[in-house]
Amino acid sequence: MSNPKSEAAHRLARNSGVKPSLMFGVALGVIAALSLGAFNVAEAKTKVSAHKPAAHKTVKKKVVKPAAKTPAAREALIAVDPAWPKLADAGLIDAATEAKITEIMSRMTLEEKVGQTVQADIAYVTPDDLKTYPLGSILAGGNSSPGGNERATPDQWLKLADDYWRAAQSRPTQAPIPLLFGIDAVHGHSNLVGATIFPHNVGLGATHDPDLIEKIGEATAAEMAAAGVDWTFAPTVAVARDKRWGRAYESYSENPADVAAYSGRMVEGLQGPNGGRDGIKPGHIMSTAKHFLGDGGTKDGKDQGNAELSEADLARIHNAGYPPAIRAGVLSVMISFSSWNGQKMASNKRLITGALKQRMHFDGFTVTDWNAHRQIPGCEHDDCPQAINAGVDMYMAPDSWKAIYENLVTDVKSGEVPMSRLDDAVRRILRAKIKGGLFTLGAPLDRPLSGHWDQLSSPAHRVIARQAVQESLVLLKNSNHILPLDPGARILVTGSGANDIGKQSGGWTITWQGTGNSRADFPHGQSIWEGLVEATEKAGGTATLSDNGFYKEKPDVAVVVIGEDPYAEFQGDRPNLDYQPGDRTDLELIHKLKKQGIPVVTIFLSGRPLWTNPEINASDAFVAAWLPGTEGGGIADVIVGDLNRQPRHDFKGKLTFSWPKTANQGPLNVGTVGYDPLFPYGYGLTYADIGDLPQLSEDSGLRDEAVVNVDTYFASGRIKAPWKLSLIDAQGANTGDQSSFGSASGVVTQSAVDADNKQEGGRALVFSGKGTGEAAITTEAPVDLSRQTTGKMTLGVTYRLDAPVTGPVLLGMGADRASEKTVDIASVLKAPVGTWATVKVTLDCFVAAGLDPSKVGVPFALKSQTPLSISYSSIRLASDEGDGVCPVK
Repeated sequence: MSNPKSEAAHRLARNSGVKPSLMFGVALGVIAALSLGAFNVAEAKTKVSAHKPAAHKTVKKKVVKPAAKTPAAREALIAVDPAWPKLADAGLIDAATEAKITEIMSRMTLEEKVGQTVQADIAYVTPDDLKTYPLGSILAGGNSSPGGNERATPDQWLKLADDYWRAAQSRPTQAPIPLLFGIDAVHGHSNLVGATIFPHNVGLGATHDPDLIEKIGEATAAEMAAAGVDWTFAPTVAVARDKRWGRAYESYSENPADVAAYSGRMVEGLQGPNGGRDGIKPGHIMSTAKHFLGDGGTKDGKDQGNAELSEADLARIHNAGYPPAIRAGVLSVMISFSSWNGQKMASNKRLITGALKQRMHFDGFTVTDWNAHRQIPGCEHDDCPQAINAGVDMYMAPDSWKAIYENLVTDVKSGEVPMSRLDDAVRRILRAKIKGGLFTLGAPLDRPLSGHWDQLSSPAHRVIARQAVQESLVLLKNSNHILPLDPGARILVTGSGANDIGKQSGGWTITWQGTGNSRADFPHGQSIWEGLVEATEKAGGTATLSDNGFYKEKPDVAVVVIGEDPYAEFQGDRPNLDYQPGDRTDLELIHKLKKQGIPVVTIFLSGRPLWTNPEINASDAFVAAWLPGTEGGGIADVIVGDLNRQPRHDFKGKLTFSWPKTANQGPLNVGTVGYDPLFPYGYGLTYADIGDLPQLSEDSGLRDEAVVNVDTYFASGRIKAPWKLSLIDAQGANTGDQSSFGSASGVVTQSAVDADNKQEGGRALVFSGKGTGEAAITTEAPVDLSRQTTGKMTLGVTYRLDAPVTGPVLLGMGADRASEKTVDIASVLKAPVGTWATVKVTLDCFVAAGLDPSKVGVPFALKSQTPLSISYSSIRLASDEGDGVCPVK
């Protein structure tokens, strides 16, 4: 049967004179636009944040009021916009299950019921706590791990799950209920060293292959089940409408129709066919559709921001992924941090209870995102009845769980939370536990599939992951048909992502932000360079790795792998879409190779489309590879030909996110007014297409707008705008980014040093000891680091001692130089002299010293009164991955 989309493209081409291959993407865009105009969510059968704030305060003493009259068991219907789909019963409720729930609840105390609605993080709750407190659930949030070791062995993860489960079961009770253990496994069981890491959703969307999505869910579930985990906080079904959002890579598409096509299939893969209706079988796990609702539509793409749109558009666009997930039997829905028209979602009863539970007939349970209740006006971090009264069934209260639990008991006794609302929440949670198989699985160590570590990166799972990489690649340019490459050629492989599996995997990989990973963290993975070696060695070719584009023998072609460094939520938010504003080091590398007469194929790693016009212009071929995960060989499968230089695999990927024409385009979505992308939704070349492009404009559109690097202050040998470096002593200050200069009377001086395999990539500071010297990075417009502080970020400095430390070394931050708050880091500068290392001082350490994180104009100040010789190559905010410190004074 002919493809109607392809036929539409050819008809348009005949009438316009444009070649059919390029019109294909435009046709898809038109079709998508039509689907947006009258969106039908009928399914085609085709983070938790890792913030770890300070521990909770003392539980409030509340006046207990007389109990309110218990309302009817089922709340009155809440009026919502008719744009919300009215769904039929998905089959989660059946007589036998409900009878079992009723019998269990008849034996539960009030405290046990409340306990089911509270979830704690393993960094803040111990197994012994569960012998006293009847909590229903625990989680391992980002950067939470056995003993605080993100590289814990699979056996240690399994034992951790077992220890908590058995401790909870040992508490004396008339109603023993299994503990539910959840974790973020958003692209494979990505917390576990050795697991298969699949492409992030931004890449999976480009495959347009729902069957593959379901297979990935099945493989992920098998690897999680082996580790004794019951529940994943996935899939993310956000419709990312502003690519500046740091979580855009967790979205399948800007087009709600795509998200609808994939969400239910991922749920079926994770939970098994009819898992919600018939019960989840061993080898599958519970899933979560998140984040309800509008997280992908916040103003300016701000994480945890405000979605400003009509209720009809909220339902039509951002709700698209939920009906298919509900029909597929999803057992939980996570409520977003974000707001809709100024109201925090976790307090929106009309949408949680009215739209989700009543109109869409969702019969599983709802859980907040990490401490989302704290952001509800009128709530406190340890007390928030507003959330459960709005329809939240489980509080993700990772660090404040004890106070939330105790205050919620008081709230129910007082009638502030009706008993019927608590009973409904508990019933929903127990329903999910029964359907999830928890009452029959037993302790994690006793489960039949637990400890089957042959599931981790099994050959079958790696085949699926490799296929996903192959199908996700989008070819944007292929001048003179330089691709596919001759496997017998001399190929130079270079760029920051050439041999970095952590970079090609992105955020939510081993660590929350995906940073700090090494090759050893991916024992079964394959980097892009390693994949190219595999593809060429049998044909007599070579794929030589180079860190900086240097070579001994001139290559026939260079494959340059560049792109975004890993990030997760809020750290990944951007003010615009310029790939490397003011610091186009990757472009310099491409230009250097081109000037030497070497053709360049650029592989671009990113969690979203970015303005890369200069890089595309300079490259002979340009491939959007997204965040492909551990199977880097899937790229070589497509870009390297056979012995006759014929394609072994063609490019199949088509854009599900429009590519920006300028860096300041902001929201850019198919079907919207003024839609004017560089590459439209649906664009993607194949080997049959003419791949040449006209010269693209290199005007970013930013004009003289300042690009504020909130998180990076010095990198690649440069101070990042708008920050400035000053060297200061009692006689005055000198400011600049010169490789060599000094303070007014020379108490502190600076010179350039080589670092990070880059000439003059670092700076050496020498404090003479003849008075107090200071090196400070400042700006005239202070930035707000409150989110970074609550997110448990650190000030990370990559340093090298050039002589032993002789006295106090003060590291400071402040609104300005007069208000700097310092800590003495001399005791933590432990690296041997001459060795590069990184020290991370937690932002809350500076807050404890008096810093106001909402106004930071001096993010880095280093002071010494005694002789000190120290070099630095990087100064930036970094995730605390168990290596953050707060030196004791």
